[in-house]
Amino acid sequence: SLFAIPLVGKVDVIWAANPDVVAMVPALAYGLIKRRPATTNVDDLAIEDLYDLNLIKRGSVSASIIGLLAKLLYNKMKAITPISTGYVSPLIEKYGVDRKRVHVVYGGVDLNIFKPKSSEQNNPKKDEFIVLYSGAFSIAYDFNQVLNAAKILEEKDSKVKFILQGKGELVNQIKSSIKRLGLKNVVVIDELLSREEVAELLNKADVLIQPLGDCGKPHLGISTKLYEYQAVGKPIICCSAGQPAKYVKETRSGIIVKPGDYEALAKAVIWLKENPKLALEMGENGRRYVEKEASIETIGLKMKQILQALIVKHCKSTL
Repeated sequence: SLFAIPLVGKVDVIWAANPDVVAMVPALAYGLIKRRPATTNVDDLAIEDLYDLNLIKRGSVSASIIGLLAKLLYNKMKAITPISTGYVSPLIEKYGVDRKRVHVVYGGVDLNIFKPKSSEQNNPKKDEFIVLYSGAFSIAYDFNQVLNAAKILEEKDSKVKFILQGKGELVNQIKSSIKRLGLKNVVVIDELLSREEVAELLNKADVLIQPLGDCGKPHLGISTKLYEYQAVGKPIICCSAGQPAKYVKETRSGIIVKPGDYEALAKAVIWLKENPKLALEMGENGRRYVEKEASIETIGLKMKQILQALIVKHCKSTL
């Protein structure tokens, strides 16, 4: 991205995105050359992921060097906009960032695309109760929990159907597990869909699930998936032991299940199926919340205010 410097005209502020640690380097270079403040978004604490995936051993020389570099870069940023409150404490306590520079800004959702449809349009197959996952087939998610729950429900309630839509490295493993378990109530849609197509698919479901895996510590981030789920007015089953679970609980938009507990997941599905009024209420709660707090318009305005305040402060400091 540094090769574009000669082509870039006047700028007021630089905002770096994922991966934050890597992107902060060219952001600082642009800031020095253009003499403008550099900022960064934090979608994920990439350094912590390296430890969790055992790519770098905590306490090693490599970890110390990378940690110091990350601390230096974070503290050079004039503002940091993490997408989750879960990232605030690590940024302050581990990387020494000034709390005044940290501003939580949610991912947001386009409410013109993701919106509820009428009950007649939602699920044309009235005899089926559809549980849907839409997103990446990645190691962040525990699809064994979903498939084992589907196995239980196949025997208990033939009307419950699971749909898993997405792309990723685990797709073949998921298909093999479905075949091994002999599941007839799980359909895999192995393709990428447009945002409009995803919204259409979400509306066909009765329940939406986020089956995060057990990573040995609380989940810190919040996927935009949750905002999209809420925007279509569906109840959510959130398998998490961290910020996603806290968010769903606080917005009263779904049920929390412990990661890996497939029996509890199966029970949650049955409970929502047998309590349609409460399920509807959860869906409506989620929709109301994103309308007020997480629309792209609301998020855009908040980001604009943060950056404008930073620009004003920078201009005053250069007088």
